[in-house]
Amino acid sequence: MSQEKNLDWKTYESITKYIYETLGKEFGVKIKGHGSTCIETGKSGVKHQIDVLTSHSDGIHTYLTAIECKYWKEKVNKDIVIKLAEIIQDCGINKGIIVCKNGFTQDGIDYAKHKNIELVELREIEENDLKENPKEIHIGDLELHIKTSIKRAEILNIDIGDNRNIDVKSEFDYFNFIVVQEDESQKPLFNYITKFRKDVNPQNEKTEKLTKHYKIPNGVIYNRETKETLKINGITFTGQLRETDDNKNLKFTLVDEVWLIMKSIFNERTFTFTESGMIKENKK
Repeated sequence: MSQEKNLDWKTYESITKYIYETLGKEFGVKIKGHGSTCIETGKSGVKHQIDVLTSHSDGIHTYLTAIECKYWKEKVNKDIVIKLAEIIQDCGINKGIIVCKNGFTQDGIDYAKHKNIELVELREIEENDLKENPKEIHIGDLELHIKTSIKRAEILNIDIGDNRNIDVKSEFDYFNFIVVQEDESQKPLFNYITKFRKDVNPQNEKTEKLTKHYKIPNGVIYNRETKETLKINGITFTGQLRETDDNKNLKFTLVDEVWLIMKSIFNERTFTFTESGMIKENKK
């Protein structure tokens, strides 16, 4: 989302955790810990903070991987590689990975290869990346053959406060909007529309206009199509019960926009990461 694109080190660390958790799921990889609370005590007795710690088991042994995240403007040099190598050795961790956004110095690459530490570049996609990587990922094609007679509240107006309304041309345009709540959790606007329709008493008169307000303190509404972000404190729906025959044949091509690109230095694997969290490997 546009508000998420203002990356900081903490968000970068969370995204790294999500990517490795998602990619490793089919191999039984689990996140053992991450962030400031992920502390491992080494054989030396020294406590080490690890950005992301994963584990997986072959049924007999459990293997640990320490992932170090560096959201730096500078390239990562050999000093960071040496530090991670020492932590791995002290804690008896099996593997190390360093993830950064601006690449590695040659001495960092050489020492990482010597210590068998994986190096990964994770950053926002740029114009020159689009020569080899798609701007959008094709998710699939969706065909809908709809034949229904429905009685529901037709949305007449969506008021987001301060004399602002959401105007759409069709029902499917509502899917362009995402509501981000104060705790940063996200819900499609359509979830609120569905709740409004359920909350409306179907016994009300068809001629009666129905209004209901949902509080969203310190919230944000984001338009995926226009990339516009608006602050809100609630949404007020106005609707009217209608009974209609809604027969349609629809076909959609589902795509998602690429946000991040991830490149593994030594095995030369490349992944793209979309705004909605979809990860796809770009095969050569």
